[in-house]
Amino acid sequence: MLKPDWLRVKAPQRERIGAVADLLVDLKLNTVCQEASCPNIGECFAGGTATFLIMGPGCTRACPYCDIDFDRSVRALDPSEPERLGEAVARMGLSHVVITSVNRDDLKDGGASQFVACMEEVRRRSAGTTIELLIPDLCGNWDALAAVMAGAPDVLNHNIETVPRLYRHVRPQGLYPRSLELLRRVHQDWPRTYTKSGLMVGLGETDSEVLEVMADLRAQAVDIVTIGQYLSPGAKHLAVQRFVTPYRFDHFRHEGERRLGFLQVVSSPLTRSSYHAGEVQRLMRTHPR
Repeated sequence: MLKPDWLRVKAPQRERIGAVADLLVDLKLNTVCQEASCPNIGECFAGGTATFLIMGPGCTRACPYCDIDFDRSVRALDPSEPERLGEAVARMGLSHVVITSVNRDDLKDGGASQFVACMEEVRRRSAGTTIELLIPDLCGNWDALAAVMAGAPDVLNHNIETVPRLYRHVRPQGLYPRSLELLRRVHQDWPRTYTKSGLMVGLGETDSEVLEVMADLRAQAVDIVTIGQYLSPGAKHLAVQRFVTPYRFDHFRHEGERRLGFLQVVSSPLTRSSYHAGEVQRLMRTHPR
């Protein structure tokens, strides 16, 4: 299936992304921008931003839509990773940082302690930087979630990814009700933290199913939703079932903000979970907690 014109982006020029890429190599850090083959890597790197991927690059789940490597082995956490990440944030002068991870089902706490250590290092070196975490479902370990939230992230993101009907096909080791429960608990127990979730379209869902998922997320008091076009990383991954038009993405945004009451809906073909994530700072100023 050929990409429509609205999904075509220019290949990033080395001189525009080189500084960020070189810094990541120097500090031996991974980014989801690189590992997940994000189409916005040129724009984000050229603008001096990146979404840091910790505890990776191998993931203990093999979701068929994802380009991150599968690794089921038991691996120790790198104790120097938080310090290196904190240094990168300071050297890049980031006002907002997104920290995500692969799934680490081999760890008792799912990697909660590493998230906390990374937040501590960012705040030690860059006290004014707001922190957004994009976390896995932690296998429903609510004690691990509490440990993460004890670090007081400004934004807690957990992606719902797709509609319930497609979960077994798209996200076979995930559970739709478990993801909703995680988001509900964050709002209920840590109401000062902004909650966020995202989903992909183009995997076989209908527009009405997308709106139903958005309603489910709003029922958990989720503040921010991102919606973007799924793009297959390769022949071994799930195929694209449809290309959603920009008009439909605008419709999702309108319905989400005007009818359902989200504080923000970021919806466009190239939207990804952390694309323009720093804009949340404006939302935090206009809707303080």
